[in-house]
Amino acid sequence: MSKHDADALAGAPHSVHSAYDDPGTPEEITRRTFMARAVVVMSGFIGLGLAIPIVGSLIPNSSEGSGSWEPLSAQEFAALQKAASTPVKLNFTLRSKDGYLPEQDIDEYVWGIKVDPERFRKDRPDIYTKGPNGPPDVPYQVINMGFVIFSPLCPHLGCRYDWSPQANRFVCPCHGSQYTFYGEHVTGPAPRGLDPLPLREQDGVAQITWIRYKSTVPDRIVISYQA
Repeated sequence: MSKHDADALAGAPHSVHSAYDDPGTPEEITRRTFMARAVVVMSGFIGLGLAIPIVGSLIPNSSEGSGSWEPLSAQEFAALQKAASTPVKLNFTLRSKDGYLPEQDIDEYVWGIKVDPERFRKDRPDIYTKGPNGPPDVPYQVINMGFVIFSPLCPHLGCRYDWSPQANRFVCPCHGSQYTFYGEHVTGPAPRGLDPLPLREQDGVAQITWIRYKSTVPDRIVISYQA
């Protein structure tokens, strides 16, 4: 080899080959493609298997949609029976169970009033119809044993209203919504009157069901039967 050829060869770049540079035979390429696709498919099955129970755990149990009946104490019910033209604040224990937490007892209260059924139906048409001849707005008997129970949550934004003897009205301190003795909305930003709750007598004990309704809308839409 001449010196010129040796110098040319020394100046030429040298290629270093590795196993990664070899594309392999067609059979090997096909095998690698198959394995890659198989891994993707298996990953999809594993992800689906995990997703089903996770999504299922987020779906509310339909059996919990009816709520539970919570008893009023004998003292609270006696106070309600003595009521005349003033609402009665009724304290009770609400047994609340979240899907992810154990059952817990929560101190809660509602408002109870003694009503003239005919006048109540006249003053609160929003409870009984959604139009001139519409269906019932609430799927339960609102007046029971001559009484009506109101949720303590203002239909505007869920604040807790109170009874004002001076104004002879229920008054919400948050944004000024006011309601009559029968819960009719008379002023303020609330979209509807006070929300009634179910009341019943069972084996000599007065019981109520707690319902949380959607706020800021004119219709009564159930959010939950929990606190």
